[in-house]
Amino acid sequence: MTDTVIELQGVTRVYGAGDTEVRALDGIDLVIRKGEFVAIMGPSGSGKSTALNVLGCLDSPTSGQYRFKGVEVGTLDRDQRALLRRHFLGFVFQGYNLLPRTSALMNVELPLIYKGMPRQDRLVAAAAALDKVGLAHRAHHDPSELSGGQQQRVAIARALAGNPEVILADEPTGNLDTKRSVEIMELLQGLNRDGMTIIMVTHEDDMAEYAGRLIWMVDGRIERDAPTRKAVADAG
Repeated sequence: MTDTVIELQGVTRVYGAGDTEVRALDGIDLVIRKGEFVAIMGPSGSGKSTALNVLGCLDSPTSGQYRFKGVEVGTLDRDQRALLRRHFLGFVFQGYNLLPRTSALMNVELPLIYKGMPRQDRLVAAAAALDKVGLAHRAHHDPSELSGGQQQRVAIARALAGNPEVILADEPTGNLDTKRSVEIMELLQGLNRDGMTIIMVTHEDDMAEYAGRLIWMVDGRIERDAPTRKAVADAG
């Protein structure tokens, strides 16, 4: 279908060999369409983080096919995969990954430098991304002057600044208290309502309910793939 962004067919990821072999992914089939908000959950060692790394082109499948917007990712070389990450994917991590002595604006601007965007255009795009996450007034503050929730908002702005097709979020509320977690999830939910495709790994049931679809993984396999309870209730 034309709205399919991501498609996995029979994807495996194997580490080691023989007695030390670990099948982190064991024959994954998955389709994610434009505009979905998907939460991936599962116990420790279930393969959810490995799945996110494969989807983000940070790791490569051992076997199977991964197609992004119809392009077979396995046929791309390292530089081409880097270009895919740079132009089509935005990443949000649990630990924010902000440069400590650099303003929020410059942190958001950084990935745009690698895209070769002219400086004035970078500043405009970075400022617009900070405004979108409600932090235009904190643009010139360093991370040490921001709360954890504000730092994660800067990280989301950085992911948005490059105008990605998909945001990949790895435990985006893992370092936050409940109030700040809700703020971040409401922000992500709002971005999704505006059309952004979001794939999020989380271990928190209540955070997963902000998504529309829940994928539950066990031992490298997808055990369950269904709408979240809230999505079902909203549809009813």
